[in-house]
Amino acid sequence: MALSRRSFSALAGTAVLGLALSGARPGTEASPHLARFAPTGPPPLPPRADGRLHTVGFDRHSLLVDGRRLVLWAGEMHLFRLPSPSLWRDVLQKMRAHGHNAVSVQVAWNYHSPAPGRYDFTGVRDLDLFLRTAAETGLYVVLRPGPRLDAAGADGGLPGWLTAAEDRDKTPGSAYLKHVEEWLGRVNAIAARHLFTRGRGTVLLYRIEDGHGGADGRARLDRLYQKVRADGIDVPLFRNDQGGNGHLLPGTFSSGDQRVGWLHGFDGSFPPDRSPSAREYPGTHGGTGGAGAAPRSGDGGGGDGRSVAWVGAAAASRDGWHAGVRHPRDAAQVRSLHLTRLAHGITAHQVRTAFGGTSWGWLPAPSVRTPYDDGAALDEGRRPTGRLVPVHQIGHMLQRIPDFARLERADGAKVPGLRTYHLRNPDTGARVHVLRNDGDRKVSSTLRAAGSDLPVTVPARDARLLVTELTLGRHRVRCSTAQPMLFLAAGRQDVAVFCGPRGEMARLLLEYAEEPRVTRLSRQAAYVYDRGLLRVTVPLGAGGLIGVRVEDGVGERPLLLLFADEATSMRLWPYDTPEGSLLVHGPALLRTAAVRGSTLHLTGDTVAPTRLEVWGPPGISRLTWNGRAVPASVTGSESVRVHAPLPGVPEVRLPVLDGWRMRTENPEAGPGFDDTDWQVADRAPSPGTTPVPKGRSLPSADACGFPHGDVWYRGTFTDATGVDSVALTYGAGPHGLLMAWLDGHPLGTHRRPGPDTDTHRKGSGTNTAVFPVDPWLRTPGRHVLSVLVRRTQHGRDGAREDAREAARGLTAVSFGGSTPKVRWRIQGAAAPDPVRGPLNNGGLYGEREGWHLPGFPDHDWERVDFPRAVRRQGVTWYRTTFALDVPSGVDASVGLTLDDDRYRSYRVQIFLNGWNMGQYINGTGRRTFVLPNGILRTRGTNTLALAVLSELTTLSGPGRVRLTLLGAAAGGVPVEPVESPGH
Repeated sequence: MALSRRSFSALAGTAVLGLALSGARPGTEASPHLARFAPTGPPPLPPRADGRLHTVGFDRHSLLVDGRRLVLWAGEMHLFRLPSPSLWRDVLQKMRAHGHNAVSVQVAWNYHSPAPGRYDFTGVRDLDLFLRTAAETGLYVVLRPGPRLDAAGADGGLPGWLTAAEDRDKTPGSAYLKHVEEWLGRVNAIAARHLFTRGRGTVLLYRIEDGHGGADGRARLDRLYQKVRADGIDVPLFRNDQGGNGHLLPGTFSSGDQRVGWLHGFDGSFPPDRSPSAREYPGTHGGTGGAGAAPRSGDGGGGDGRSVAWVGAAAASRDGWHAGVRHPRDAAQVRSLHLTRLAHGITAHQVRTAFGGTSWGWLPAPSVRTPYDDGAALDEGRRPTGRLVPVHQIGHMLQRIPDFARLERADGAKVPGLRTYHLRNPDTGARVHVLRNDGDRKVSSTLRAAGSDLPVTVPARDARLLVTELTLGRHRVRCSTAQPMLFLAAGRQDVAVFCGPRGEMARLLLEYAEEPRVTRLSRQAAYVYDRGLLRVTVPLGAGGLIGVRVEDGVGERPLLLLFADEATSMRLWPYDTPEGSLLVHGPALLRTAAVRGSTLHLTGDTVAPTRLEVWGPPGISRLTWNGRAVPASVTGSESVRVHAPLPGVPEVRLPVLDGWRMRTENPEAGPGFDDTDWQVADRAPSPGTTPVPKGRSLPSADACGFPHGDVWYRGTFTDATGVDSVALTYGAGPHGLLMAWLDGHPLGTHRRPGPDTDTHRKGSGTNTAVFPVDPWLRTPGRHVLSVLVRRTQHGRDGAREDAREAARGLTAVSFGGSTPKVRWRIQGAAAPDPVRGPLNNGGLYGEREGWHLPGFPDHDWERVDFPRAVRRQGVTWYRTTFALDVPSGVDASVGLTLDDDRYRSYRVQIFLNGWNMGQYINGTGRRTFVLPNGILRTRGTNTLALAVLSELTTLSGPGRVRLTLLGAAAGGVPVEPVESPGH
């Protein structure tokens, strides 16, 4: 039975990837990536740079690597949100261990290009190193170099200098397209060295982002496709049809192989407090009817009368935001999302995000705060969250049970109160049942399948997966109420793992013509053989990992059945070595495994003392853990088990932060400050989406070459005798603010609110601050109006928003009572830091003078203690140093926590060893900022600088400032210090 296009439509989520195949039209050549037929079979081996040529293709069911079906389970991480190359290996190893077989990595143009024609791929920007590390970890790579990204970063990933350098024309041949092609050329030169097709690396897919539809958008993408292919990128390409609106359907492109065999990406999302059924298919909510409209059109969107089948969805587990408040998804919602996508036949997933990281410096878009957990299973401090459980279980299942790579919709029984899906593998006959509960109450019922009434219980807003007629090696499962998690051959036996919630009773029926020999490895298990069926029942979680060994007397390979509740499943680690597959149980993480003779060498993490047991290739009798031999012996179940628990993590002690020194700044506010080297702000306002009044407008900060951070303006005029007020119109984005002084005397502060449902995606909004001028300032003679604008960055540019073209900075000035002629000068950030990059610094005086850098001579600064309670408009700096001595072999995640009276109005830029780690805004809820190892010297001395921006309306702090241990594990990876040049 062939799948209809609608059957393979993905559940709407964010950043969705669809893989679609259309028939070749007369006069066209078939895509080199189209596959004719591939049966269900073992998946390809884990990828590596092996020097061999490989084929990458796809059909309407799945990707195919060297003719083998591959279910892609790619976790997304952002290279630019983890500025510590050593930790890339840590995160990639965790992703692989928790079920991912690929990493989807966005490469931000603005992170690598500080100026036109200048590109930096060194240090924390070493893309070549990242791709090598992914290959060494055994992960495929989905490369996403933009030019636009949907990662909630500044300017949608486009460089800040582009606003001043480009014209607004984005058609082929424009200045914009020339810059884009230069950028892609630089990335492609690196990517070409890591293509899986050539055996040089593991780059499997390449995604070109573009949010625009219409004829111009298609023409631009045509040109970009041609550019990428001309640069030697021969892996399948795909694109993003923003919102799933159907603007970029097949048949709309003329770019070579994309005409006939194509991958199609689309966006979509829904709040985490709504069920997936709210948007069951992509495109149905779009303005054009979108991708989901194709079946109704009769030609499948291919233009040749043939149907188009969909495969794949980049499933998102992102958190939702409403009115600036985070609504996190829990494990149940994440499981429901992913199982629903599986039910729709999806076999290429981008789990967004697997690891979010830190939006440090001026990296975040207006709607994003410093942490970018964004629903990630691994949090900002690289620690597991509850959302990791379904990711871990489903990921290993999709990789290690081949039947899931070729499923088709089948008829199935309905369960009252549940949304049910039934799929069947046409090669093996295996059947998959997904039962989803969209309601607010638990549903307990039965599912009629495989000749039995299977008891099912699905909690509210959750889902369950059941299998029937599933073949595991030589053994056939009639039905199982527990979800299969993995199946592998370990030595002389096969191992199958089934999982489910703690407290549920797992029921498993296996078909045997004669009664097999059954050995209970755990007393909690029960079994009975009756008329060709072996019935096994296990109370999940009653005794940790519960085992049953089955020998049918026909073959030489017994079947080891292991049953795990959710917590226990998170301590099960499959791993493939050249000598064979193995399964490790016990530690908090398994990083690597290697067999040398009779010794198995394991590396990984422990948190608490834990036992270690391994089922693996025959002949293993000795174990090492993190380089040390651990006494072990072979058991009756053919495993190797340690005699004593592995040790947990030793105590990590953090110092008290004291020894603070303080100095005030913002001399720019004074009338005598020398601004002669500042840029004269006399150019015409740049075109954009921000309306500005004629005759009294100013050019945007971006147009003046200051696209990041704080911007100062100084306006000089004569005779203020008639001036009774000043009105300052500015664009700053959510949480932006403006401060003003006249002749050094504070006029006041104006703040913009944080993002909400009306403003978080709008970039063109401005505010006007009106300040009265005291009579004693209304004098003849020279006067200086000084204005500081703290901005947030531009959002992603889209067809409806044009957020990048919104003005940032002071846009217009008018006076009440008089109209003096003002000569304006502007100053922002100094030249970009050659190591930390253009997104690290803004235009504060202390930043331009290096007050944030290690080694700055602060011996003459005033000594102070925290908490502080001062009233001042402007910027005050605080500096201290502290030393850490984290035990060797311990991976400690450390944060900086700030506490104060929530009603005090101030904000803090946090600099660690010169790196801008984010902005704390008092009273907004976020108090702890992760300090990434590498930038943080965990065995050495660190410099901490705080730039406090305060206003006169309230007392300002900081209050209590302390280091916080977010988590620690024995193990980790070696961490090299990140270059942090000093003053």
